[in-house]
Amino acid sequence: MAGQSVEGGMRFAVLGPVRAWREGEELDLGTPLQRSILGMLLLREGRAVTPAEMIDAVWGDDSPPRALGALRTYVSRLRTVLEPDRPARSRPELLTSVGRGYALRLSDGALDLVRFERGLQEAEAARKTGRPSPAAGALRAALALFEGEPLAGAVGPYAEHQRDRLVECRLSAIETLMDVDLELGRHADVVSELIALTADHPLRERLRAQLMLALYRCGRQGDALAVFTETRHALIDELGIEPGPDLSALHQRILAADPSLAAAAQPVAAVGPGPAEEPEPREEEPVHELPRPAQLPATVSDFTGRKEISGRLRRMLSSHAAAEGVPVAVICGIGGVGKTTLAVHVAHAADDLFPDGQLYADLRGYTGEATAPESALGAFLRALGIPPDVIPEVPAERSALFRSLLADRRILVLLDNARDAGQVIPLLPGSPGCAAIVTSRVKLADLPGARLFDLDVMEPDEALSLFASVAGPERVAAEHGAAMDVVAACGFLPLAVRIVAARMAARPSWTVASLVPRLADEQRRLDELRVGNLAVEATFALGYGQLDPAQQRAFRLLSLPNGPDISAGAAAAVLSLSPFEAEDLLESLVDASLLEAPAPGRYRFHDLLKLFARRILDRTERQQAKTLALRRLLGFYLASAQSAHRLAYEGSMIADNLVVVGTGRAFGAADEAVAWLIAEGDSLFAAINQAASDSRTAEELLPAADLLVAMEPLMESGTHTREFDHGTRAVLAAALRIGDAGSELRSRYVLGRVLFAGNRLTEAEEQFRTVHELSVERGEKIVTGEVKNALAVVVGRQRRHTEALSWFDSAMRWYRENGVPAGEALVLSYSARDHLGLNRPEDAIAAAEKGLAIFTEIGSGAGTARARYHLGIVLSRVGRLTEAVHHHAECLAFFRASKQRVWEQRVCSRLAETFIAARRYPEAVRHAEQALVVSREIGHPYGEALSLTVLGKALKGLGSTTRSTDCLRQAFDIFSRLGAPEAGDLKVLLDSAAAPALVVESVVESVDGPVVES
Repeated sequence: MAGQSVEGGMRFAVLGPVRAWREGEELDLGTPLQRSILGMLLLREGRAVTPAEMIDAVWGDDSPPRALGALRTYVSRLRTVLEPDRPARSRPELLTSVGRGYALRLSDGALDLVRFERGLQEAEAARKTGRPSPAAGALRAALALFEGEPLAGAVGPYAEHQRDRLVECRLSAIETLMDVDLELGRHADVVSELIALTADHPLRERLRAQLMLALYRCGRQGDALAVFTETRHALIDELGIEPGPDLSALHQRILAADPSLAAAAQPVAAVGPGPAEEPEPREEEPVHELPRPAQLPATVSDFTGRKEISGRLRRMLSSHAAAEGVPVAVICGIGGVGKTTLAVHVAHAADDLFPDGQLYADLRGYTGEATAPESALGAFLRALGIPPDVIPEVPAERSALFRSLLADRRILVLLDNARDAGQVIPLLPGSPGCAAIVTSRVKLADLPGARLFDLDVMEPDEALSLFASVAGPERVAAEHGAAMDVVAACGFLPLAVRIVAARMAARPSWTVASLVPRLADEQRRLDELRVGNLAVEATFALGYGQLDPAQQRAFRLLSLPNGPDISAGAAAAVLSLSPFEAEDLLESLVDASLLEAPAPGRYRFHDLLKLFARRILDRTERQQAKTLALRRLLGFYLASAQSAHRLAYEGSMIADNLVVVGTGRAFGAADEAVAWLIAEGDSLFAAINQAASDSRTAEELLPAADLLVAMEPLMESGTHTREFDHGTRAVLAAALRIGDAGSELRSRYVLGRVLFAGNRLTEAEEQFRTVHELSVERGEKIVTGEVKNALAVVVGRQRRHTEALSWFDSAMRWYRENGVPAGEALVLSYSARDHLGLNRPEDAIAAAEKGLAIFTEIGSGAGTARARYHLGIVLSRVGRLTEAVHHHAECLAFFRASKQRVWEQRVCSRLAETFIAARRYPEAVRHAEQALVVSREIGHPYGEALSLTVLGKALKGLGSTTRSTDCLRQAFDIFSRLGAPEAGDLKVLLDSAAAPALVVESVVESVDGPVVES
């Protein structure tokens, strides 16, 4: 590794990812912000950096309110990583404090950047003393220190600026190395490298001049002049300027065949109208008996991006020297993704690899007049100098003659728009030294020896660059945000981006922002994506036209759901097919590049293809067929969620009261069921919101409301809190609009749970009371017991313990009357907390233990875990700490295994509370910090405040007074923002300096966070 090239001690690297090693072992430098801070200190090379400079460097204008505190935390962590064995309270030796700032003390040569700069100095000294070979060696050694993009992983304005500087330093060193290699007469060796470099940096005139000189010295005067023409066009198109005087002078000297250019000792830096030297004799180029074909279409002058896949394609093509077979690259992807453009670009860039020429054929595989292989072979043979009257008529004989002519030659064959493998195979070379590039919308997995390159849409920055190159960089720079919205609306599809950009270029009065509303309308978007003879819809129609009727029906109907993707099982429901039949159709659409498969068993459309499919759907399918397809999908989701609910909440009546039509997925265990809910969450909510928007009757809306209720176990994961809020409100609004009291009851119940989870207790209580009234009025049992229990928990959280126990009694009676032992156990477990609130510990223990016994008897894993949670709280409060830890450890293992992160956060907080009571403060801090991490990851502010409260107490026990107070103040701020009663307790603590431990104890005891559950 470059970062370890110097032996011993600490070593650091910035010429790639920010990294560090101690005695050869790499260190974990933590978060990107920590790496950014270390990178800045390294680049300052021992000079002090003030906190203000560091904050500005890392965050810029977006620094957080407590940036200084965060900075000190990161510095402290870096000191621990860099000097783990440093005694406590001793002064750091590496990352030191200098005045109010910080400095990093480095040993000589510890930083790769320093060694890189020394290498450049050595090379310069060698050149000045007339020693080019040592200079080249020093430059290569220096450049080898780079391990990718400089400062990779570092963020912030300073890192961006320094990254650009280091990239420029590297390019300058490469240019110097090319000069030295040309001085040494290595022009043939550097041609391929210079072609790649100029492709990556087309506007650097020095690299272009070096390539021109190298080509000229290889006897390729025409290619050298073509480089100048290409450079001139690029400079005019991109910058609006002509080439500089040095490049122009070199161009004139090549045109005049200036003999001084052949002198290998003359560096490019001296190329110009200066005095000529004696030319070296040049060998004449070999004369080929057959002509050299050059059939490639012209490459686009504004080719943008695709660096990674271009590099992989070139490496594959260049492998012909060592390979026994013929490299065949198949570039596949949806229409308009830029397959042909990429193939032509790569083929031109690989010109040096195939000195005997390039052959090209458009196989027109997606038209009604696909090119027959024998026709393409006839054109190839004529291009290779075979007279038409001697070309065989039999296709197999043509193919054999074609392979014979290419034997012992190095020719690249580009086959564009292939229909299938059968069309391609006769056109492939047969001898090593040649290669082929094939483009197709079909993946051609059955093409022998081929390597597939699945071309995706552009990255956002690439699409933006393409848009700017066509529409005008100044216009795009002036409206950067709107331009990003435009290319996003194009789905980052190159054809769509180019069309919109061309329309912009043709209309100087338009602004980029004026395009945004045009493209935002999904009904009109495809109409906007056409200019001249280019149209996205026409390109898609070619692919659709190649499908059989079953594939076309699947393509249309699968565009109906609004979800981001769809599983094979859900697609089978939409199509009313068996899972196996549906999967075969889905995979055939993937092979045709009309669907994507982002993960095994999951499928999705490109955004524009989905709009196209919906347009075809609206033209061909009746409304009833579309309605039935969506109803089948919702039925599949509801049946699957019912199975998940039944496993996650054993003994609950809810699953039995859902109105399910159709079949869904079956699950073997609760953790598998919850994992399915998490994975399908986005698609489930999309289906719910689509039903809420489209439903006109209670019959249409009720399955969506039932699905919301069935998805209750997903709420425990903490992954879809916002989606629950939005989905329940959408269904509730639809229920009120059409007068559907059943859907209103269900959506209000779930909304109450959402509000409760966000500690919006008053609003949650209002929703639950309305649900209770509706349940009584309608005689519906689906959530009657659950809402009574929910009201008890909500009022208990507000410390109205007597009222809470009254509601619990009502829930208990209902569960007993309806024979629901799991509900009885639920009431007993939760009511224990209110018995404690009324200072009745014996009743609390008895209730919690009885609840656990019932759940254990009926075999409910989830119920048993929740009962252990409540029993552990009660036991901790009465001083039976060992038993409390046991119960909480047991339920924590269950919640982690089943990915119920809300419960995981709560149990970690309770364990921390118990360890505080046992004065085991380090373990308390560990569990409190785990709870804090989980609460922040799932976006649970109430849990975050609870975790901070317990962490503050644990830190107080360790003697970390400052950190303790900071945690408590953060908790107070969150509780206050939520309107939680715990804020008052914390205010007493923070306002008082007396008996702080006792006050914190009261706060922790008051924190009461169960989720209402079934």
